[in-house]
Amino acid sequence: MLPGIGETLIDEVVSDTAPMRAHVGGSPMNVAVGIARLGHPAQFVGRYGDDDYGRLIQQHLRDNSVPFPVSPDSSPTSVATARLDPAGGATYDFQLSWELPGLAERRQELLDGTTLLHTGSIATMLAPGADDVLALVTAAHPGITITYDPNCRPTIIRDPEFARAQAETFVALADVVKASDEDLRWLYPDRSPEDTARAWLEAGAAVVVVTCGSKGPWGVCRAGESAAPAPSTSVVDSVGAGDSFMAALIGSLVDLELDGGQRRDELRRITLEQLTGMLQYAAKAAAITVSRAGADPPSRDEMIQTQ
Repeated sequence: MLPGIGETLIDEVVSDTAPMRAHVGGSPMNVAVGIARLGHPAQFVGRYGDDDYGRLIQQHLRDNSVPFPVSPDSSPTSVATARLDPAGGATYDFQLSWELPGLAERRQELLDGTTLLHTGSIATMLAPGADDVLALVTAAHPGITITYDPNCRPTIIRDPEFARAQAETFVALADVVKASDEDLRWLYPDRSPEDTARAWLEAGAAVVVVTCGSKGPWGVCRAGESAAPAPSTSVVDSVGAGDSFMAALIGSLVDLELDGGQRRDELRRITLEQLTGMLQYAAKAAAITVSRAGADPPSRDEMIQTQ
């Protein structure tokens, strides 16, 4: 079982050309669903309210065979309003709460049988839940592969200095890190995204990947640097594209049998050929996602059919 921990919410997608659409979302939750659709057992840990939107989240996870071992609470389910520009790009406004009471007491239960733990985004930045997530990742790190995507939300965490410190804390515990070039420019405006990725590699990660939209992804590991083109596609919207990329990056890592703390040294010896294959696979998943509405990652069969 590959657990993800983080926020889950409802994306209310708004544009000037279509009625509002409500999609289940939240970056780590999207990643868990993406992993499951790619044929790997995934579990998700997050919070949701005892309301219609919360029940929509529960149904979505059940439909995607993702266990969700958390009960609803009395706060409203979090909502992100995604406003699309004419090109399909999204800007976000959030109404959310983030806390996970009782997580520490369930830590061992959640980590038993786990080879990989993913987190990121709001879950690693917003108090009080961010402290609980950090404690879980710290406990998991010795024996479990850690993957991380800062997926910054400047409308929520407005202080880049604070966000930078939080990101660096999680990077120091992570084996595989993915970030967008936009996030890295916001976190480190005085250096290039590639230089930040190289610095994060030196901080301890085995692989750091930078997504660059239509320019395609770029990655660095101890064997060197690699890039892959973004597949040509018609863009409906960009909602969930980065999460689909992250899910496929994790899926390719598992396919290579490089997950698990006992394989950490092997992961650090990943070859450029392996890294390039991971980038290509993840870029394909993101391309499929942007070709349709909402955070709708591809299945393993879809990935095979588009080869």
